[in-house]
Amino acid sequence: MSTSRINEIEALLREAFEPQELLVKDQSHLHIGHAGAKDGRGHFDVKIIAAGFEGRSQLQRHRMVYDALGVLMQTDIHALRIQAKTPDER
Repeated sequence: MSTSRINEIEALLREAFEPQELLVKDQSHLHIGHAGAKDGRGHFDVKIIAAGFEGRSQLQRHRMVYDALGVLMQTDIHALRIQAKTPDER
């Protein structure tokens, strides 16, 4: 598991959204041998609950997460599974 990558992802998401709940899991070990894993970038699973997603579609929420992660999407993250919800949607 890449603890430093998880910490960096969490820090960026906390800064951008002030989430009520945030869970980031490194799923890279499940993709060993996968073509996209060869360059060393990881596969991550993110569950984030934040009021900032209110009134936004799933596509908009995903784009918000991608934007918050910025350059990590090119340098450290190959795949990202996102569950982005508002507190009312828990």
